[in-house]
Amino acid sequence: MPTVSNAMNSPLIELRDIGVRIDQRDILKNVDFSLHQQEIVTLIGPNGAGKSTLIKVLLGIVKAQSGQVLTQKKLKFSYVPQKFNPSHSLPLRVSDLLALEKCDASIKAEVIRDTGIAKLDQLKVQQLSGGERQRVLIARALLRQPDILVLDEPMQGLDIQSEAELYTYVSSLPAKYGCAVLMVSHDLQWVMQGTHRVVCLNKHICCSGSPANVQQHPEYQAIFGSNRVFYQHHHDHCAHGDTATPCQHDPRPHLHPEPEV
Repeated sequence: MPTVSNAMNSPLIELRDIGVRIDQRDILKNVDFSLHQQEIVTLIGPNGAGKSTLIKVLLGIVKAQSGQVLTQKKLKFSYVPQKFNPSHSLPLRVSDLLALEKCDASIKAEVIRDTGIAKLDQLKVQQLSGGERQRVLIARALLRQPDILVLDEPMQGLDIQSEAELYTYVSSLPAKYGCAVLMVSHDLQWVMQGTHRVVCLNKHICCSGSPANVQQHPEYQAIFGSNRVFYQHHHDHCAHGDTATPCQHDPRPHLHPEPEV
């Protein structure tokens, strides 16, 4: 796992004291969050924790009622959705999907080579396996040459081998393309192996920091259980922990994604 040498520099994007209310209900409250260049951050939390809303605030889709969103510059985002299931009546080939993003031919050739999807060019998107489809969607996202790549549950529905291959590939993206990666995931085993920093959200930031430190935090253990011991990858940047009232939820080491606000 590559280290992040610039972790203490100014973040690409920073949320300060963000609050979002919908129908008189707090979806996000007093959320502070940052993402640095070439950093891989994974966002975890129980269903209904506000993860999707936080992503929408970052992408500018939802406007927070309180707080600030600060950026270094005008950022370019790419978003890979949790599900992409075009109708079978739509004859959408992989080449057609990639053609929707305009970029330099040499960049396109590099992305196609790196993602290993050249042989899929003439196949319909609906014919692809889960792993193939995710690689195609990531390739399309990379064609935008984003500053920040957002992956929403990218491993959902994949077999173990496809998960391992895709996580290995995602971990190489910051060094290869210079982008930061923000990933939403319920797969705690992979989260604890494949990220620089983990942020645990339950309407507020319960805790954040290196995977090893987050696993020991009382609020993480209140949500996911204290008996989960994962592989620990050591990083050279500082962990950041927040204190708050422990979140009381059923401990589930691997959560099944459900729609959330």
